Amino acid sequence: MPLPDVIPFIGLGWSDVLFLILSGVVLAAAFAVVFGRDIIKSGLFLILTLGALAGIYVMLGAAIVAGAQVLVYIGAISVLILFAIMLTQSKLAPVKLAFQTQVTPAALAAVLLAVLFGLAFGSTEWGSTVFTDTPAATGTAPVAAALFGPYLLAFEIASVLILAAVIGGLYLAMEPKGDDVGEELP
Repeated sequence: MPLPDVIPFIGLGWSDVLFLILSGVVLAAAFAVVFGRDIIKSGLFLILTLGALAGIYVMLGAAIVAGAQVLVYIGAISVLILFAIMLTQSKLAPVKLAFQTQVTPAALAAVLLAVLFGLAFGSTEWGSTVFTDTPAATGTAPVAAALFGPYLLAFEIASVLILAAVIGGLYLAMEPKGDDVGEELP
């Protein structure tokens, strides 16, 4: 028996329910990142947040953005953050997160941000927006044309900068050889 298009009693489609589940996971995991006491678990919840966000991107039809989200943010940056936490964390002292000592400035910033959002939403004329029925460019060809067309030089400069950062990180992480003990690094 196939599933109905609309779920009885609540009047929502399956895509709506999936979106609500994914957005709930994003919100819950993001709160766990911010308010978690264990920094390792916060890093793992960050991976969960970014993964659920990639699911929302897939639902919106942006498979390239979802793939980049998984490869870049989950596969590289989050794992790098977790390694940095695990390699630099001292077992002797308990971790005290910065937001736990700055509650008043954080609350003031949150209220200010809420006021700014309220002013922005209040001053926007929502009825004046006109949507056209032009199809969106999908696939890898338009993304590649946009990325490698006018932004080719910036893309190459960024790649050289990343390569220099990796080489510099490897140089700093190298341990001195046995005959260099006692000498300072240049």
